Amino acid sequence: MRIEKGRVAAMAILPCGLMLAGCIQVAAPDKPIEINLNVNVKQEVVVRLQKDAEDFIANNPELFPQ
Repeated sequence: MRIEKGRVAAMAILPCGLMLAGCIQVAAPDKPIEINLNVNVKQEVVVRLQKDAEDFIANNPELFPQ
């Protein structure tokens, strides 16, 4: 009686898969997933305000005599 290689491999893998089936669990966590995004935007705002102020002073020299 001749047995194909693929069939032998399937017969060897099947018991291993059945033994591991009880060890693997997929479950949702008890607590919700929390993603903490602490982003500091202060520097960008300060730079934009500084640029706006410089442009305003340059365009209105009569308001800011030196």
